[in-house]
Parts: sequence; C-alpha cells; structure tokens
Amino acid sequence: MMAAATVATLLIGSGGSTRIARAEETTVAATTSDAEILAGAGARYRLRLHHLHTGEDIDIVYRVGDQYVPGALEALDYFLRDHRTDDASRYDPKEFDVLHSVMEKLHKPNGIIDIVCGYRTPWSNNFLRARSANTGVAEHSQHVLAKAIDIRVPGIQTRTLRDAALSLHEGGVGYYPVSQFVHVDVGPVREWSFGRVARVRRSHRLSRGD
Repeated sequence: MMAAATVATLLIGSGGSTRIARAEETTVAATTSDAEILAGAGARYRLRLHHLHTGEDIDIVYRVGDQYVPGALEALDYFLRDHRTDDASRYDPKEFDVLHSVMEKLHKPNGIIDIVCGYRTPWSNNFLRARSANTGVAEHSQHVLAKAIDIRVPGIQTRTLRDAALSLHEGGVGYYPVSQFVHVDVGPVREWSFGRVARVRRSHRLSRGD
C-alpha cells in the first residue's frame, strides 16, 4: 500500500547552477512506513546537499526522532552514487548523522553541503590511486564501503569545517587544505592531513588517505 508523503526534492542543475527546492513543496510516493515515520513525533533530521560532479541537489528529511526514513535513505544512496560509473551502494546512515551534526556545530542547520565525493566503486578508487604515486587515496578506502563523504560548506573555511568534524569524535576526519575539502567517515576514530600540511595525527595507524 502506497501513501503520499513529503520526502525530498532532487533537482538536476543546468549549466552548473545550484538550485534547491524546499522539501515541503514536493510530494512523492512513499511506503506507509515512510509516511508514518515522517508524521511521527520527534526531532526532524534534514540534509541539503549539492553534488559538485553531477550538478544534482537534494533537500531531504532522512530521520525523525530515532527512526530513519527508508525511502529517504534510498534517495541519498542514489544521490551519493559513484559519478564515474553510476553505481550506488547502501550507506551507513550514521554517516548522514555526522553530516547533520557537523552543520549543527557550524550553526548552519539548514545550510547546504557541497559533495566532493560520495561512494566509490573499487574500480573508481583504483582509478584515482593510479593517477600518481601520492594521491591521498587509500587502497582500502571508507568510500568503497559507503561510509565516507568528502565535503565543503560554502562560506566556511576548510580548517573550520575540519575542526567541527573533529569535535564530534565520530570517525575519521581528513583535512585536504590544497583541494579545500574535508573527508568525514564513520570508520575508526583518526585524523590526518594531506597536501600542504604534512603533519599527520591519528589514534589508529592506518594507510594515509581516505
């Protein structure tokens, strides 16, 4: 049985432009379970994302209280697909909680997050690693496990974004000052820098990179 529920707006930008629509303006088909969750009590967890490679935007409520919205998670999985192959994977929903918490730390709960990289297939990960001898891309990347996302937040310095992510102590945080993005994942808690800042600090000895 299907019911109408407001879940998300996914827009494809033209000419590289960014266009975000309010989630409440779009009604899509959802399962009864999704509708019941979205109608329930509890805090609403919302993400507004812009994908720098596909030009797509999504504005979505993915969680209400302690319940994730299955249809919203599927929409996010597709949105974060490998843009080189169009393959998608099932993300660990805790990764979305990390994004949400980072935006709260920045006092921008309704701000837009630019996605530099989401899911990577093993092929795509190997392709990036093969570009040079020192790419900063880990052989066993959390991106391949659908547990990592590389992000920017318009108007926020990369260092400030890194510090907000580090304050959560929720997983890996990589600082890429030259490329101007921050890697956040829900793997082991650790920290590293790649590029102009050579100092690496982390609580677990893993291969450098994301």
